[in-house]
Amino acid sequence: MYSVDTKGPAIALMLAALCFLGTWPAIMNLVERRGRHLVHTYLDYSITNFLAALLFAFTLGQIGSSTPEQPNFITQLHQDNGPSVAFALAGGMVLFMGNLACQYAWPFVGLCVTEVVSASITVVAGTTMNYFLDNRINRAEVLFPGVGCFLIAVWLGAWLHKSNSADNLAKMQTHSKIGPDGRSDPESLVKTPSGDFAKQRALEDLLPEEPIKVLPGSGAYLEQLEEQRALKAKGASTIFGLAIVVFAGICFSLFSPAFNVATNDQWHLLKPGVPHLVVYTAFFWFSVSAFIGAVSVNVFFMYHPILGLKRTSLKAWFNDGEGRKWAFLAGFLCGLGNGLQFMGGQAAGYAAADAVQALPLVSTFWGILVFKEYYRSSRKTYILLVAMLVMFAAAVGILAGSAGKRQTS
Repeated sequence: MYSVDTKGPAIALMLAALCFLGTWPAIMNLVERRGRHLVHTYLDYSITNFLAALLFAFTLGQIGSSTPEQPNFITQLHQDNGPSVAFALAGGMVLFMGNLACQYAWPFVGLCVTEVVSASITVVAGTTMNYFLDNRINRAEVLFPGVGCFLIAVWLGAWLHKSNSADNLAKMQTHSKIGPDGRSDPESLVKTPSGDFAKQRALEDLLPEEPIKVLPGSGAYLEQLEEQRALKAKGASTIFGLAIVVFAGICFSLFSPAFNVATNDQWHLLKPGVPHLVVYTAFFWFSVSAFIGAVSVNVFFMYHPILGLKRTSLKAWFNDGEGRKWAFLAGFLCGLGNGLQFMGGQAAGYAAADAVQALPLVSTFWGILVFKEYYRSSRKTYILLVAMLVMFAAAVGILAGSAGKRQTS
């Protein structure tokens, strides 16, 4: 099997994982904003997410000769490693639960805040556990200041959400006072090159059947978005949305330590002479658990929907091809990101690998560029957004700098 044994390649794997893990939530959020049923999207995502684990197992997990200390993937499937497999299965299940919770949280608190708060909780709790599980191979004087940066980001993220919510409420109230069609709201109409709104309104009167174009971030834009998306969150409690995010963060803080124990057997649960699970075997069982959980829960949600979603069926999911390619892409990117994170963590320490939890840096980029989040917001909101991103940039650099080298003997 192929293995990474030095810090340089391990850090490169972590940075690649950061890009993949920061992009897939943006793609899933895009599909939800276009109105596709959340259950249909998650089932499609789960298929390619599992296929990514199979790709790792049958390629990198089978490269080279199999040794007693590091057997190839197929060889290890027949070994007596039940306790380690159980931890891998548990890690996959809590990751699935966290990802599912995030999917339902995005409409309530936005992509950026969901990723910031959940990732920060993950680092504060999960990195601490990984540090001790890895026998302190990461430099504590570097690692824990990085954890502190993530903790500060939690508060900045919550403050940012509060400020942006107030901005959005003010925009929507102004828009509703002027009129639901937005024709009399110059803040909602797309400007002509000359800035002459009268000409634009006259043209709209001649062609009333054409949809009104609105500016991103305006009250009309927010109303339009709310009408299109699959899960309606207008008027929902902020506390409820943040509670979902906190639950996701708790789940995320457990999956990496569980995978760590699965591959390194720190509690000596395996029988003497049985080799530790290699990364690819552990990732396979990890993904089996996530896939089974995803299919079971989402099929249940088909016939017993929550949060006001429509009832659906397996037949409706099979026939719903709208947005399927994007859901497939999201699942595959997430699987690639997880696999690369685990490869880097096995080489340089899983605490350092938690640098990938700075994925809000990437998600926020997509949120602003594609979804127009924080457009036309207040100065206070912009200051908080910049502060939050700076704190994440500092955290990822510090955590990567704490990378150690695992002893393989």
